[in-house]
Amino acid sequence: MTAYDAIVLAGGAAKRLGGADKPALSVGGRPLLDRVLGACRDAARTVVVGGRRATARPVVWAREDPPGGGPLAALDAGVRQTAAESVLVLSADLPFLGEPTVRRLIGTLGSSGREAALLTDPDGRDQPLVAAYRTEPLRRELALLATEYGSLTGLPLRLLTQELDLARIHAEPLASFDCDTWEDISAARARIREHGNVLDEWITAVKDELGIELDVDTGALLDLARDAAHGVARPAAPLTTFLVGYAAATAGDGGPEAVAEASRKAAALARRWEAEAQQSAPESAGPDQADAG
Repeated sequence: MTAYDAIVLAGGAAKRLGGADKPALSVGGRPLLDRVLGACRDAARTVVVGGRRATARPVVWAREDPPGGGPLAALDAGVRQTAAESVLVLSADLPFLGEPTVRRLIGTLGSSGREAALLTDPDGRDQPLVAAYRTEPLRRELALLATEYGSLTGLPLRLLTQELDLARIHAEPLASFDCDTWEDISAARARIREHGNVLDEWITAVKDELGIELDVDTGALLDLARDAAHGVARPAAPLTTFLVGYAAATAGDGGPEAVAEASRKAAALARRWEAEAQQSAPESAGPDQADAG
């Protein structure tokens, strides 16, 4: 994938949220800002434009002048801190943005020859804050707009995108879902607890909390937990998966292969344990039984 820097816009007044610190609001136990930072973890440099706060990983901080000057002013402040030929631009309130969408944006920008690649939402509307831009055309248009209007403060994003050669990407419906209201926050929190989402959301949250960037076969671990619970005893499931993690961490580089190998060994042991339990004990005939008949 083409090397890129990322700019995350984390300012704004959040008027429809009553002035709440929107990037710090929690969805799935993680601040919205950290969820977005997780989606662009491959960036060479990540610049967050907004007030400083604790984040799950290191970032470069920037601030538009004056603060609250709007998205174009914030974008200008962010791009001044970047060095890569391509920049990913994101708002800080995208709870369902994932790495596959980021890779698709960066890949499309690289292969299309266009000046920008942006997401369109399910209604066909452009999303310039879920987009990838070539850095030089972006700087050029920001400078031209600042000259034309005297300042970037308060200018709408459409003034920028209408001057760029765009590639548009139709992504999955939730990729551009943003949280502008408390109803949006509630909907996002409910969504991650749905049966089809909750496990992946939880695993991702745990890895972020523990500082782990390890992709493992969760299906294999669940199968192991099931085998241990059914073949040995229910408490064996969490204890066994803990021991697998410990064994993987102490074996070599502790990568996905180490986890897979430790899981395979433990699962095989659990199946042998269960097979023994299911075997009928040999019937032994006592003296009284031998004399009978």
